[in-house]
Amino acid sequence: MVSLMSTRAVPDRPAPPGAILVVDDDRKIVALVRAYLEREGFAVIAAHDGREALRRIREEMPALVVLDVMLPETDGLAVARAVREAADPVPILMLSARGSVPDRIRGLEWGADDYLPKPFSPAELVARVKVLLRRTAPVTPAAPSPAPPAAAAAGGLLVHGDLVLDLDRHEVRQDGRLVPLTAVELRLLAALLGADGRVLSRDQLLDAVYGAAGDGEVLDRTVDVHIGRLRDKLGDRAESPRYVATVRGAGYRAAPLPDAP
Repeated sequence: MVSLMSTRAVPDRPAPPGAILVVDDDRKIVALVRAYLEREGFAVIAAHDGREALRRIREEMPALVVLDVMLPETDGLAVARAVREAADPVPILMLSARGSVPDRIRGLEWGADDYLPKPFSPAELVARVKVLLRRTAPVTPAAPSPAPPAAAAAGGLLVHGDLVLDLDRHEVRQDGRLVPLTAVELRLLAALLGADGRVLSRDQLLDAVYGAAGDGEVLDRTVDVHIGRLRDKLGDRAESPRYVATVRGAGYRAAPLPDAP
């Protein structure tokens, strides 16, 4: 079973800050992606199998991982799952020749933040990398609003019952316990808590946390997958929500607190 230590080792020669890790056993694809990313000013490091990818993620702390599914040693799905099980929030853009909707959803469920089917446009890959990196920027609520009754905002905090989202520190605590969310999950939660109890459609949530157009069915399911992962980490249940409530046919909202209307 593959694993990734949650505390990353510090390498003797760490990758440059903001480096992108490109993982593919096809060296021509790695060279092509490297050329396009470096042309946009990104530093690039590479790995060619799953075990090497896990080592470089642990030791070199890349800003983002471009990860092929079909890899020797350990496949990309197992790499993504190991990264998430280690509570590592590094954004993952998954690549695969398997481009069907179920395959894309499977990649998202295993820990990817975005999914690009092969063959792909290198320019589109660069655009998606930029979108994912923007998601790791400091979090702000979806829209400014007065302090809502269910989620009081004060001093850079969004508070919902025992849940505290610190916008400045980019972290979430539940009853004092740090909850390891990815940047996408954290932005999703910030959008919901900052919406003053309003229902947000999937399109509105995509605007808040996704930022790129694409296959509508996949993007809708992307929101659902991330909501599911967020609920799992918070110990929340769709049937009796404490934090995230589903509004059938409309979208999602912050769940009303017990003493709220």
